[in-house]
Formats: sequence, structure tokens, C-alpha cells
Amino acid sequence: MISYFKYILFFLTLFNAKVFSQIVIDNQYNYSLRLYNAEQYFDAITEFKRLLFFDKGKKYEYNANQYIAMSYKMGAKFSDAIRYFTIAEMNARDNDELFDSKIEIVRTNILRRTISHAIDLLDSMKADERFSSKSGEISYWKGWAYIFNDKWDKATREFSKVDSNKTLTEFCNNVQREKYSVTFADIISHIFPGSGQIYTGHYFSGILSLGWNILWGYLTINSFIDNRIFDGLVIGDLLWLRFYNGNLENSVKYAEVENLYITNRAMDFLQNGYLGKKP
Repeated sequence: MISYFKYILFFLTLFNAKVFSQIVIDNQYNYSLRLYNAEQYFDAITEFKRLLFFDKGKKYEYNANQYIAMSYKMGAKFSDAIRYFTIAEMNARDNDELFDSKIEIVRTNILRRTISHAIDLLDSMKADERFSSKSGEISYWKGWAYIFNDKWDKATREFSKVDSNKTLTEFCNNVQREKYSVTFADIISHIFPGSGQIYTGHYFSGILSLGWNILWGYLTINSFIDNRIFDGLVIGDLLWLRFYNGNLENSVKYAEVENLYITNRAMDFLQNGYLGKKP
């Protein structure tokens, strides 16, 4: 009878130890989560890592790694964030958790401007039957990838696939229409000097460029007509060709500068004025 009592006492002690141990683990998780929610990301990383060390049953293996990764992301430690999102992905318990980890990897790649990695991962997710119901969200983040890659026309096409999101579709379309064509500015400047600058709104520079090209072109041609070959070569090579090439360079430069201004203004709005989900 005494021996049976000893066995019962042993198993009760063992059971209570496990229960107590789990309570401690749960408390550690809740404490770590409070630190994260309080935006104390460095401390949260430390406590979630401590949780992982003591969580022998791996109850919080996914959650802890996910929160560690998000904490690193908030601190702009993007490579560390991707590493822990990948660990969380490997410990996902269902397709929803798997999808969430992959999307977070995509969002982090967008932020660190490794856009090709983000797009490749989104394409592989779109081809995965497990995520067939998530095509809208995949297109949404692909649109953001194209925004950060300054491809507003492609972003427009991706956002248009998400029926509920017309704001970003119209916004990206407007940005694309507002931007100048660098190729067009270059071509028209070859044909008509100064027109590239005028096209991008730099009227004074364009008119000045046109005037100088007309002047030195006239003097060059007139020199050849009067059989002043040396004068024609000197004027044409040193002056007319210089101003003609300067006109081409300025046309491309002004188009690129204006496009950069348009892009930066759009990105500033998305960062500070857009209230939807962002990378």
C-alpha cells in the first residue's frame, strides 16, 4: 500500500512540475509579448529568445520567432528579420501561418529594396495551390514591390486585380501619367534641340539651348558655304557640337530629375498619408 502511495505521489509531483513549468513558459510568452506591444523591441528580442531556450515542448516556436523577426524589422535589421521569419516559416502549424511568414519575408525584402527576391517569392506563392485563396493579397504586395522598383504601370496592373482597392490603382496610374518619358525627351531633342527641356517644363533652358544651336549651326553652315572650311570645322566641332550634345544631356537629365521628384512626392504620400497596409 505504501509503495502504491509512493508511485502516486511521484506521478503527482511530476505532473505538477510539468504544469508549473508550462505556467512559467506561458508567463514568459505573455511578458515578451507585452514588451513587443510596448515597442520595446530590443528587450522583446531578448525575452523571446529566452522563451525559446526554455520552451522544450516548442509550443511557442512559431510565435516567438515571428515576433523576434518583426522586432528586428522594426529596428531596420532586415537580414536578421528575414532569418527569423524563415525559422518561423519552418515551424508553421498550418497554411495560414506559413502564408503569413512568407508575406513578411516579402515585405521585408521590399523594404530593403531586394525587389527581385520579393517578386520571385510572390510568383512562387501564386503558383502554390495551398495559397489559391490568397491571390488578392499576393497581387497587393506585388503592387507594392513594383512601387518600390519605380514601375508604376506594373503596380497599377497588380492593384487593379484587387477589387476592394481602387485607391492605390488610381494613385499609381496617376503617378505613371504624371511622369515624363526619358526616351521621348531624348528623341525629340535629337530632332529639335531644346524641345526636351521644354517638354519637361524647363522653358528658359530649352529656348536658350535652341538659340545657341541655331546661332552656331548658322555660323558653321555659313562658313562652309563661304569656303571657310577651317572656320566651319572649328565652329562646328567646338561650339555647335558642344551645345548640341549639351542639349541632349540636359533633356535626359531634366526628365530624370523631374521623375525623381514625382516619385519622391508619391512615396512621401504613401508613407505619411496612406492609411492602408504598407511594407
